[in-house]
Parts: sequence; C-alpha cells; structure tokens
Amino acid sequence: MTIVTVVSRASRDSVFPVTRRWEGEGVNKGYAVYCDADPYFYDAPHRTVPHSRDGRSRYAAASLPVPTGWQQNESGDWLALRPVVADLPDQGWKIHVTAGLGNAESVLERVRHYCIAHGTAFKFVPSRYLLHQRNAKYADRAGSGKFITVYPADEADFERIAGELSELLAGEPGPHILSDLRLGDGPVHVRYGGFTRRNCYDETGELRPALARPDGVLVPDLRGPVFRVPDWVTVPDFLRPHLDARAAVTVTGLPYAIESALHFSNGGGVYLARDTRTGARVVLKEARPYAGLAADGADAVTRLHRERRALERLSGLDCTPEVLDRLTVGDHHFLVLEHIDGKPLNTFFARRHPLIESDPGAERLAEYTTWALDIHARVEQAVADVHARGVVFNDLHLFNIMVREDGSVALLDFEAAHQIGEPGRQTVANPGFVAPPERRGVSVDRYALACLRLALFLPLTSLLALDRRKAEHIADVIARQFPVDRSLLDAAVKEITGRSAAPRASQRAVEPVLPDQPVVPVEPGDWPRSRDSMAAAIRRSATPSRTDRLFPGDIAQFATPGGGLAFGYGAAGVLYALTASGAGRDEDGEQWLLERTELPPSGIPFGFHDGLAGIAWTLEYLGHRDRALELLELLLAQPFDRLAADLHSGTAGLGLTLDSLAAVTGDTALHSAALRCADLTTRAILHAVGPPARPRAGLLHGASGCALLFLRLYERTGDTGLLELARVALRQDLARCVRGAGGALQVDEGWRTMPYLGAGSVGIGMVLDDYLAHRHDEEFARARDEIVAAAQAMFYAQPGLYRGVSGMVLFLGRSTATGPGTGREAVRRQLDALSWHAMSYRGHLAFPGEQMMRLSMDLSTGTAGCLLAVASLYGDTTAGLPFLPPLPRMQRPLSRSHQGAVRKQNPLPYEGMML
Repeated sequence: MTIVTVVSRASRDSVFPVTRRWEGEGVNKGYAVYCDADPYFYDAPHRTVPHSRDGRSRYAAASLPVPTGWQQNESGDWLALRPVVADLPDQGWKIHVTAGLGNAESVLERVRHYCIAHGTAFKFVPSRYLLHQRNAKYADRAGSGKFITVYPADEADFERIAGELSELLAGEPGPHILSDLRLGDGPVHVRYGGFTRRNCYDETGELRPALARPDGVLVPDLRGPVFRVPDWVTVPDFLRPHLDARAAVTVTGLPYAIESALHFSNGGGVYLARDTRTGARVVLKEARPYAGLAADGADAVTRLHRERRALERLSGLDCTPEVLDRLTVGDHHFLVLEHIDGKPLNTFFARRHPLIESDPGAERLAEYTTWALDIHARVEQAVADVHARGVVFNDLHLFNIMVREDGSVALLDFEAAHQIGEPGRQTVANPGFVAPPERRGVSVDRYALACLRLALFLPLTSLLALDRRKAEHIADVIARQFPVDRSLLDAAVKEITGRSAAPRASQRAVEPVLPDQPVVPVEPGDWPRSRDSMAAAIRRSATPSRTDRLFPGDIAQFATPGGGLAFGYGAAGVLYALTASGAGRDEDGEQWLLERTELPPSGIPFGFHDGLAGIAWTLEYLGHRDRALELLELLLAQPFDRLAADLHSGTAGLGLTLDSLAAVTGDTALHSAALRCADLTTRAILHAVGPPARPRAGLLHGASGCALLFLRLYERTGDTGLLELARVALRQDLARCVRGAGGALQVDEGWRTMPYLGAGSVGIGMVLDDYLAHRHDEEFARARDEIVAAAQAMFYAQPGLYRGVSGMVLFLGRSTATGPGTGREAVRRQLDALSWHAMSYRGHLAFPGEQMMRLSMDLSTGTAGCLLAVASLYGDTTAGLPFLPPLPRMQRPLSRSHQGAVRKQNPLPYEGMML
C-alpha cells in the first residue's frame, strides 16, 4: 500500500489544509442522512437547514469571532480552529469529546475556551442538527459520538490535555465512541490516528484513510467499532488503567450465551443467544445510552424501554414476542425476548417472488398472488390485535414481519410503538413505509399496511416519499402482471394518496407537484422524446454555483475529494452520457468541469470511475485536449505499483485511459505508461491464480476489467499473449460465479448472488462478448448464454446502469449471443420494465438512484446511465460505455413512436476513443 493523495498546485500553497474530512474519515454508508438537505436529491448533511424551537441552527460557539493569531476553516460537518503558528504532526494520539444533545453547547463552550487558552488546535460539529445526525440510529458506528476533536502537539501534551479535559468535564454525559478508549466514565475518549488526510488503497482496492508506518509506507487507518492501536505504537502508561477497566466489562457472567449477531445499528446490536439455565434460544437487544437517536431525540435506551412497555402490554398475543428479562452490563442495556422461529418477510422475495424469473406463467403468478394476499391478511389481523390492546406499532415494514413455517406471522421491533392517543409523530421508519408527517396514531399503521399490499407485489414503495402519486402507477403495473383484485390495489392507493395529496412544506418551497404532471412523463422506449426528456431533467438539476458537484447523484460524490467531478458519480460521466446519447453538448457544464480541474482537488483518486483518469478521458473525448494532457501529466507523476488491478479505480482503468489517449495523440510517453499499467495488471492476475481467490468479481472491481484492458491492447498490438491473459482473467471471474434457478449464472458474493453490470455476471458477459469476437471458446460461449439468462428476470430492484435494469438493457442490446432470451423482444421487455422505476422531475423523465430514496442524475446510479443504456439501442451515434463500443450484431428493438432512422445530431468527436 502506498500514498495516493494527488497534491494539486492549490494545496502546495495551503497552510491550513482542512477539508470536509480533516482526518480522512470515510463517508457514512447510510443513505438516510443524505436525504434531509433536499427533497429530490441526496446531498451532504451539512447543507441541511435545521429548524430548532428557539430558531437557532448553530451553536453559539460556531458564530464567535476568530481569536487573534488563529485561523478558522469550516468544511462539511466540521468547523476547525488552529493557531497560525501551530506545527502539528501528521498522526498521533488525539482526543475526542462526546456530548448529548442537552449538554452539548455547555461542553463545547468549555472545551473551546480551554483549547484557545492553551493554544491547542481543535475542531467541532457546529450545530445540534449535525450532532444529532452523527448519533442517529443508522449513522456510522465507528464515527458516532465524535463532537469535538482535540489535537495535541506531542505525547506529553496528549497526557496533560487528556487529564485536564477529563477533570474539566467530569460527570458530563455523552455516548461512548466505539472506536476509542474512554477515560473513566466521562465524555473524553482517545485513539491513535491521522491528523491530516492521507490515503492509501487497502487489499480490496478501496481508498482508505492512511497512517504511515515507521518505514514510511502508508497503511489503512482502521476505524471500526472497536478500539485498536497500530502494532508499532506503544500505549502510554497513563492509559493502562482505562484499558484494564474496558477489558473488565464483559458478558461472560450473564446467564445467556451469545451465539451470533443478527443486526447492528448505531444504537446497539441484536443477538441470537441461548439461556444457559434452560437451553432455550432467546434474542438479546442491546441499547447504548445517548446513541442511536431517533427523530425526536430519543436514544436507544429510551426506545428499548418503550419496546419493553409495549410488549408487556401485548403479552399473550401470538403475533408478538414475550419479554423474558432485562439487564445492564456497564452502561449498555439489554432486553431479553422470546425467540420466534421463522424468517423475515423480506427474505421471501428471493424465494417465492415470480418476477425474479423470466417467464413465471399464469399458474405461478396466481399461486404467488394467493400467498401474498394471505400474508397481508394475517399481518392486517396482527396489527388489529395490537391496536385492540391500545398500542400503535408505528414501524411496520417487510423486515419487521416474521413468517413462521406454518404461515402465521409475528411483528418485531416495537421500539417506536406508543399508546393509541399518545401525542407525537412517527420517529423511526423504513424509507418504503414512512408515513406523511401529518399522520398520527393508527393512521400510521394503516398507511404502512397499504404500502405493504403494494410492496408484496412490487417493492418500489420507497419512491412514494418522492411523489405519493407513484402508488397509482405501481398499482397499474401490479394489475398488469398479477391476477389480483383491482379493488384491493385501489384501496391501498386511496389510503396512500387520499390524505396526503399536498406535498410537505419543503417540497412546496422548491417545486410544487402539479396534478396534471404525469408521474412518468414519457416512456423510456419512446425515442427520441425520452432522450430529450431525460436530458432536460439532467440539465434542470444542474447546480453551477456549487464547486463540489454540478449534477446531483449518489452519496459517493461526497466520499472522496473530487467525487462530484468524476466519471462514475460526477459531472464527467453525465457530460459524456449527454453527448454520446445525441442529446447535445452541454457547453456550460464542460466549462464548469474545466474550471474545477484547473487546480484539481487535493487527494483526488487516480482511477477512471472515481478520479483523474476518467476526467481526463472525458475532457479529451469532448475536445479539451490541453486540459486532459495536463491532468495526465499530474497523474503520471504518481505511483501506480500498489493500486488495485481493476477498471473502477485501478491499473486496468488507467491503462485503458492512457492507451486510448496515446492512440489519438500519438504520445509515446502515454503509450509507455499504458504498457506499465498492463504489466502491473498482469502481475496481479497471475498472482491471483489459485488461492486466495480475488476478493471481488465483475466488470468494475474484478478480473473482467483487467481482461478488457488486455483485449484492447491486443487489438492495438496483435500480441496474442494479451489474448491469453484476457482468457485467464475471465476464467478467474467465472470461477466466482454460481448457477441459480433456470441455469442463470451470477457472481457469488458469499451471502448473495449478483447479476448486475458493475459487480455481477452481466459485466463479465460484456467482456466475454468482446473476447468471443476474436477467438471461439466453448466454455466462454456457454457461460455467456447462462449470463443472458441472468439478465432475463422480470424485476430488478433498481433502475441504474451498474446495479439495475439499465445494465440489463445495455448488455442484451449489445450482446452477440443468439440463443434463448436474446433478440428484440427480450430487450424490449427490459426497456418496458425500466418504466416501472420512472419518475418526474420538473415535468421531465428521471430515475431514482441507489436505495431508491432520492433521484440521481449520475452515470453509475441514475438518469445519465439510464439515458446511455436507452441510447445504446436507439441512438444513431456510437453510444456505449467507454472501451466497450457497440458490437456488429447489436439487437435494436423497435421504438414505439420512431421506427425510422433518427436524424443525426451532434456527432461525437473522437469516436475512435471508444475503442
């Protein structure tokens, strides 16, 4: 592992390099916290304008003047202060201070005064809202609780400050930071880690915050939910008593033996255990104080007691678990519940749902319909039984319903439950079942039951948070696919939309939902109207005044520096899709990207999808060669030898970029660098022969991306050794695949199988097509046919290019396979299925992104990727993914509205770069 931080011309002159994640902390993987800032798109939590009772959105300390001799920088969800003359190390022991929502302002005031008086650098979360988000139920467990970070100058300074802050804040409550060592029972925690952001790639090719070993080599700065000290660091003596105290708190003395963990959240865990006295299986629910906050500020302990009270009131019902015991270990609270033998309702989709098949048949659809309606009726009765005891469940969804072997159901997770008539709104909810904010009491459960009736047939109810009128569209699709009584669907639609027709205040302020605007403005297959509509949605979403991103997309935009510029999730990929689809150049967008890359963000990754390589390739593709070569010059100055060997962020993507630009520019240095990347990729592939197996498979992160590099170089050079290397790489990925129902070949990830374009078998199939164009291989031809079967399911959970139905459209339309499941009708069916996910943005066709909670305009997860996929079928220009040009036998379905030739618009510059 080695350093991958790209030092731009801007950062060389910076004396205060504080970024959004000063310490290189990873982005929060929970999508929910990125939903509050905008009603339509994912956005960084710090952009949310919170509304508190006293009208203040920030702590008073965040608005105080900067002391003389200090400098202040606010970026993301941190506000940092540092003496101008401070000389801090790159890494060392640092101090974190926690607080609850009630005492945070007081704690901050005292710590700020202390640090300024002693000339100690520090940073803090500047608002109650952001602190709440850091401690929320599904916040990152490793980073949860961190409110103030203090940076000692050296180890002696560390011991002094830790002791003085512990004394200053004695008795103040706050959550335990799981990654840190807590000093006593106060809010002061410590850990060894990075002070400034440095990055390296880990063994799986993921970009991670880094620490330097004594020999200078960078290794990942591990930040999991457990306290770790690097093996070369000696723990100071004054910390030993605190380590001993931590080790002394165990569960070994409990009468319950934990067998496995069922679930983790920031509030605690859920464990399967056995009562050592009786041998009976039980469930232990854990709650940490001041952590796992709900919308009303209630912590996990408060909610655990709510659950206990609700279940005790429901005792004796067959549809709820019994409370068996409660206990406390340290400051962690546990509730011991009856173990209900069965499986969560959500798991039945992979087992029973007919739309995961290619052609389920009328009998299969009827059988499932009978089962689904029976399950719903049982859940409806269970909810009625709960209501009869005076309790509102308040959190009904697919994961909280247990189905026993005999078909009976039980309801789980009553931490949000309250008594009927008790005031208060829903505070914890699954995104696909969250009720409108005006709903209260049993109305919340009725809304969830209506969502459940639709979700049992088509699990797309998370889209209702964007536009509740989508319920009618979902019902229409269900009625076409299943023999279900339409009146049952209409009743669910009425429950969902009848009392919530008016959008919430934040939506009205941004853009009213007009009754005459259809939920699906145009069908994706209605070309070129669909192209123009998607392009209009993309362009209307642009935020040119922002410097971090131009087009809203996935939360990955905020994971690394320059994420909003990159090909996968940022502006480069969107600008490429607009041009390649024939929707026209976006000159304003191109200018935005040129301005942002004049001084590239410090720390931007190297890769094609996540960094400099993909941006450079796109700029050359769009005709901006000078800037592309400037970026490549910066790129070539960096070390490649410890990058992952993949297409997404590693040497395969870099090699393809350098080779294609070498071809169009004639630059021999770029060609040499491409061969160097090929050599590094070759070493990784040959090293991976035999155990241990490659950790990931597929086009973006697996060996198939490496095979693509070898194929393109073979076409350039004629070296048959490269063709053989492509065969070796493809066989490695195929070895990670398993055959499922109907013989469909999918990537086996250990706990699930994946058919998708990015990390699944369809991406492997794309490269198999290219290999078979050069050399016949019976094994590969058979595997490709089995991958075609994996692209035949009638339903995929998401629409996106790399993890959804658009990838199936692109693959089937491009493939040269001629067996069952290919041809115009197969492509047409997947194109029609894409409309199931379609939404409207300002009257234009748009698609939701990952997790289906907000719209996305990026190439990997959103509308730009859908646009590119449909353009690969209908576009008269060369539309396809970079390095994967259309093949001669591409299947093109007939457009419903435009079966003739489409007038050629905006021809692609440098079409040869697709090769």
